[in-house]
Formats: sequence, C-alpha cells, structure tokens
Amino acid sequence: MKRFGVYFYTNSYSQRSAEPDSNKKKILGLGDSVINGGSQTDHDSLATSIVSANTEYQMLNISAGSWGPDNCAAYLKKHGLFDAKAMFVVLSSHDIDDAMDFAPIVGVHKSFPNKQYLLAINEVIDRYIIPRLFKSATTLDPNEKVLKGIDKGGEFNKGWDQLKQIARDANIPMVIILHAEQSELKAGDYNDKGKMIEQWAAENDIRLIKDITYLKEENYRDQIHINQSGQKILAEIIISELYQWIVKGGDKPKFVY
Repeated sequence: MKRFGVYFYTNSYSQRSAEPDSNKKKILGLGDSVINGGSQTDHDSLATSIVSANTEYQMLNISAGSWGPDNCAAYLKKHGLFDAKAMFVVLSSHDIDDAMDFAPIVGVHKSFPNKQYLLAINEVIDRYIIPRLFKSATTLDPNEKVLKGIDKGGEFNKGWDQLKQIARDANIPMVIILHAEQSELKAGDYNDKGKMIEQWAAENDIRLIKDITYLKEENYRDQIHINQSGQKILAEIIISELYQWIVKGGDKPKFVY
C-alpha cells in the first residue's frame, strides 16, 4: 500500500520485508518502530532493505511499534528463525523494562484503528487534528508514551534472556545495536537504563554496538525515530559488521556462541 506517498509493504509473515528468498542467506532485524520505520519511511529506504540490496544476505525486518525484547522473542518462538545466520536486535534504553502488559490497544487508541475510515478527511480530523487539540496523558498510545519519556518502572524485561537463549540454542550470534534517543545523543552518553543494557550484554558475552557514535541530530525525525538518512547509517553499521565476518571467514564471527 501507499500511505502519505510512502510505499509500505509487509510479507505473509507480517515482516516489513519481501518474502523470504530461499536463494539468499538470512539475517534477522528485530526491534520496534525504529527499525520498522513506520508509515513515514519508504520500503526501499529501510535499513533492512538497504542491507538486503547490497549484501549476499536477506535481512528480514521483524518489528512493530512499541515492541520490546519479549515481543521479539515471542515472535521467534512462534515462527522460528528462518534458518538465519545471525540476529540483530535494535532497541533503546527504555526497552530495558518495557514488558508486554496485554492492555487493549487495537480499537482503543487512534493510532491502532480496528476499521477503515469512510473518507481520508475523516481520518485527518479524528486521528490528527482532534488528538492534538485535546491531548492528555490518559489518551497517549504506547509509542507516544515513549516519546513523552513516561517510565513504566517495570522489572528487567525477560525477553533479553529469552533472545540470548534462542540465539545460543541455534548457535548463531546475537548483536545488539543500542539505539540512542536524542536526549542521550545531546548528553553524549546513554542514560542509566542504557548503561544497564550495556552491562547485561558484557556479562553475557553479547556483541553490543552503540549507534550514538554514528548518528547526528539531523538523522532523527523526532526524539527517538530516525529518518531516511538515519536508516542509511543503521544499514552501514550492519553491513560493516557483516563485512568483518566475511573477511574473517564467512558466517562464523569470533563471538559466535
């Protein structure tokens, strides 16, 4: 489909990718709205699409808005790994405790409608004009709560350990790309939650890449999400990582479990 002039495509596995190609090696891109891109990012401009177009790997985009590591793990437990050679997890500091709560969303929040609008103008008024005029904390959807910096205050998300175990059981590397929010970018370092993710990765011998060293303010479209130029930089980070594996001997990087 096209939305706001942007080409948006999902395959039969609900991935924001082309159908899995049996002729290409697979890697997984797991995460939330950052790697998903949303309706503001064209399919070909996604980091996963750029990686797929420029390497021997097809990168499957397994993501959705407001997902955390437990959502990603639940998807893999249901659908499997698609014979992937590695998984890249793109999440942020706030995802350390962003656990599934199963609160109703679809048909409740304007951002998650359960039916089609009769006319486009009806959607403009109902989803964009009225909420801006009468916005309150009780009507924020999950993505908006993240943008507002509302802290869920939960426990360390169990999905981190689940993803680690899934990767180890499959004997493939798990790579975390810790995505910086603009507040962290301006501060020059991750916040306390981000540092906890760094510590967890170090303790569990998991490769972690900090995109804070690559991104600039002009690569963002809001406090968290990256624009087209940011998606390109994310793709370059992943391709660089893949290149290091290939140079060092194919699909077995030195940090494979």
